[in-house]
Amino acid sequence: MRLSDIALWLFTIAFFVFMILPIAVVVVISFTSAGYAAFPIPGWSLQWFARIFEYQPFLDSLWVSLKLAVVATVLSCLLGIPAALYLARARSGWAMAITTFLLSPLSMPMIVIGFASLFFLSWLGFGVSFLSLAVVHTVICLPYVVRTCAAVYRAVPPAYEEAAQILGASRFTTFREVTLPLIRPGIAAGSLFSFLTSFDNLPVSYFFGSAQTNTLPVVMLAYMEHQFDPSIAALSTLQLALAVIALVVADRLYGIEKMTVAA
Repeated sequence: MRLSDIALWLFTIAFFVFMILPIAVVVVISFTSAGYAAFPIPGWSLQWFARIFEYQPFLDSLWVSLKLAVVATVLSCLLGIPAALYLARARSGWAMAITTFLLSPLSMPMIVIGFASLFFLSWLGFGVSFLSLAVVHTVICLPYVVRTCAAVYRAVPPAYEEAAQILGASRFTTFREVTLPLIRPGIAAGSLFSFLTSFDNLPVSYFFGSAQTNTLPVVMLAYMEHQFDPSIAALSTLQLALAVIALVVADRLYGIEKMTVAA
């Protein structure tokens, strides 16, 4: 091997170690038998995973986060898929402006979105509620669906849809039988990113926290302000496991390679 190849391999290995090692340490700490977070751990135990189910705010906020992520993902798909289909074929300046507007949450700090949304939704009368959280999370998740679906749809030749319509298919039938199967990897990728973004969001959710609307990241932050035990590491491990399961399911259904191309 050439010296440049060896250097590239060493850099790649060092990069992955740098990225994975902190996550591995958190996972190991979640199984500690000690009453404090320390590495290396003195022994192995599942007591901190049991603590998650004993502490009711963790369970309540987990349920809120799951509902919120599902609602935000569904609303993002209902709004983002039609927008992506129209914008992907449009060539006007207005289409480019609308596309930039829909993708703008990706370039804005989340804390700014949360702060501005709190004032705006309070002015509209929604206040601090689950509905407000769903609206704001839909705003921050929508760009992922629009971006992935539009990218896949641009690669679909218009001749496929034209052929279906020439053969007598209606617009809805063409969408259901031709367009939807072709853009399904984009929908899957956008939905996956939307769900994980909503479920793990803290800066936006923090502004809408209440006894009924506290999400899991907000409760974890409040918990760490008063005590720091390995239960937070156990929760982080469960969140990591949820993300891995979602990726495995998506890979089995659509294939990570197709979703990566779509994203």
